[in-house]
Amino acid sequence: QVQLVESGGGLVQIGGSLTLSCVASGSIFGVNDMGWYRQAPGKERELAESIGRHGVTVYADSVKGRFTISRDNAKNMVYLTMNNLKPEDTAVYYCDAMVLTEWGQSTRHYWGQGTQVTVSS
Repeated sequence: QVQLVESGGGLVQIGGSLTLSCVASGSIFGVNDMGWYRQAPGKERELAESIGRHGVTVYADSVKGRFTISRDNAKNMVYLTMNNLKPEDTAVYYCDAMVLTEWGQSTRHYWGQGTQVTVSS
């Protein structure tokens, strides 16, 4: 069993900053890509930014230059530092990880429960 737990969400002013954290625990042999998805009210979940095991990142155009993703492989943790936040960034942010739980098996997605980020004046 694998669990992902997010933390760090909250209320922040427009132009402010916030850092989200996520830790994966359980029966883990390895973790490949980790990422942060977000879902705003009335919209589908979308990728904000992801990072591979060796640091290659993929990100949405809407967060380019403002969000920075990082990870600590030894701790199975991933972080998302968000700067210059906008009202459009308001959403529930979900942590995702591609986890190998047994040798010889394929990795699969595991999800956290989400953390709310609200950006307002």
